Amino acid sequence: MDTRQLKTLVAIVTHGTFAKAGDVVGLTPSAVSQQVHALEMELGAQLFDRTSRPPTLTPQGMQVLEMARNILRQEEDVKASLKGEKIAGTLIIGSVRSSALNLLPRAIVQMRTQYPQLKTSLRISQSSILIADVAGGRLDAAIVADHMGIPPALRWSPFLREPLWLIAPKGTRETNAVKLLTETPYIRFRSAVPLANVIDAEISRLGIVTQDIAEIDTIGSIVTCVRQGLGVSIVPHVALQEPEDLELVKLAFGDPQLTRQIGIVERTVSPRTEIIGDLHEMLASLCGEHGLSRNVRQ
Repeated sequence: MDTRQLKTLVAIVTHGTFAKAGDVVGLTPSAVSQQVHALEMELGAQLFDRTSRPPTLTPQGMQVLEMARNILRQEEDVKASLKGEKIAGTLIIGSVRSSALNLLPRAIVQMRTQYPQLKTSLRISQSSILIADVAGGRLDAAIVADHMGIPPALRWSPFLREPLWLIAPKGTRETNAVKLLTETPYIRFRSAVPLANVIDAEISRLGIVTQDIAEIDTIGSIVTCVRQGLGVSIVPHVALQEPEDLELVKLAFGDPQLTRQIGIVERTVSPRTEIIGDLHEMLASLCGEHGLSRNVRQ
């Protein structure tokens, strides 16, 4: 198997046609077809459905595409390492759709400034999918909350331990969290993530019956609704980073006040350990007083 064939395959999928891929890799459309045919013969599988225009990948082609991308990325990393460029190549990162996602782009920008030869690719998905992709080598690392399903071959390192707050609209006079949750319209965080379960479990443990006015699946939207006076809700500290959030009434939630952790999951044996460690420290720094350095464990 020739890496030139794999580069051609990736170019076809990226640019849509054999002709455009040829322009990118410096081949004629005929030569592109020959490379694809040779690859199909070697693998014993048809990679493209040629009855469609433009040709589309078959299920076998999708498998080979994933393999090709992994091989080409490893080739890039090895070449960078041999040249002495330790912080180079491509770092593929995953993240859950959480309020902590506000921090990740800032950390990536810092990484890009500090290590200009390093490329980054960000993918957003659910925790279970991200963890499986890290274990399978499809991601170098992923940002996930404290999770029970971390396989032994992976390491989860928290960079944030933050408090949970009951937030209420500007001008709210009540300072008793239980009374606010009992007597004020409540905006519930409804999502298939651990944080939502933690919040609901504590409300139940405290014997509180809320007056639900809305169920929303994103923390950012919940904060916006509270700002507009719709009701009260419970959010993690990192969600309150905008200047207008300073006007919200903020009370400790839980007895004692609850916290949640977010961290980086990575393989215990990885050529990207150094880079992931740098990313971890940047994220911890961005978290301020709630940031956790690399050697902190639960």
